[in-house]
Amino acid sequence: MKLADWIDLDRPFTLVPPLLGIVSGAICAFGSAHNPDPARALTSAVLINVFLGSLCAAFLNAASNTLNQIADLEADRLNKPHRPLPSGRVTVRGAWRHAILLYVLGVAPVWLIVPYPSTSLAQRMAAPILDHGAFFLYAAAAVATWVYSLPSWGRTKRFGVWANVTIAIPRGLWLKVAGWGIVAPIIYAEAWWIGLIFGLFLLGASSTKDFSDMEGDAATGIHTLPVKYGVHRTARMIAPSFVLPWLLIPLGTWIEDPLIKDSLSGGGPLLTGNPTLLLALGLVLTLWGAYTCRLLLRDPAALARTENHPSWTHMYLMMMVAQVGFAVAYIF
Repeated sequence: MKLADWIDLDRPFTLVPPLLGIVSGAICAFGSAHNPDPARALTSAVLINVFLGSLCAAFLNAASNTLNQIADLEADRLNKPHRPLPSGRVTVRGAWRHAILLYVLGVAPVWLIVPYPSTSLAQRMAAPILDHGAFFLYAAAAVATWVYSLPSWGRTKRFGVWANVTIAIPRGLWLKVAGWGIVAPIIYAEAWWIGLIFGLFLLGASSTKDFSDMEGDAATGIHTLPVKYGVHRTARMIAPSFVLPWLLIPLGTWIEDPLIKDSLSGGGPLLTGNPTLLLALGLVLTLWGAYTCRLLLRDPAALARTENHPSWTHMYLMMMVAQVGFAVAYIF
């Protein structure tokens, strides 16, 4: 087996959004009103946390991709025979070993990631259990991938909207909060509001990958939204997720967070990044989402004719732009 086959199994293009999500979440925490370091120093400890957290997120996503391809082998023989497993370039046994190794690399090191003031290895190991919030979110996300893919764990991928929920929570909501937990405690509403935005986006947008797999999914009992409701109805169902979540960005700059106390007004906004940049980000993503909806609804049947429909590409690009946009809004 060649190295290129293992890389193909990991689907490297899909590793960028979770990596960016962790980095973006950490930057948001660093620039927020909840940074526990009063000096807001960009120390080596912070940089190590961000590097390790983003690397582990990439490993975890690669593990999930591998596990999903193991579980979907029969469907992929119809949908994607060129992939490493159905083509025989990688064995199932080898893929299992690869996945387990990636899961260990994606979760175990995160125990060492704790926010300020724990900086040394000894302090990180002895930190209070609540400071290990990022670890528990990574571990929960790993479990969610098994629940999504494996029949013995439930295989929610078979059950329409529950498949979307199992994707949206770990890869949207928890991902952002885990990134935040690298720098600051995860107890703050701001972290969960940001995560909610991405979770709601993925709740519908993640279905764009299911349209081209309908034949194999239907043949193997996987009732994704397109299989269950058809391409036209599913396109209408998921379209709001490309627009409505981004409206929570400007809303978050207006809602007051009761945990923030300001000497003049008695409170502060839920989102503590640069309000002008956040408003601009929300506007850009909302308009972009509306354009993607147009692509979805103009010819829904086209979604089932190609593996990477433009709306699927836009979904990933929007995720990455949103991650970068949030980071920029909290840096300045």
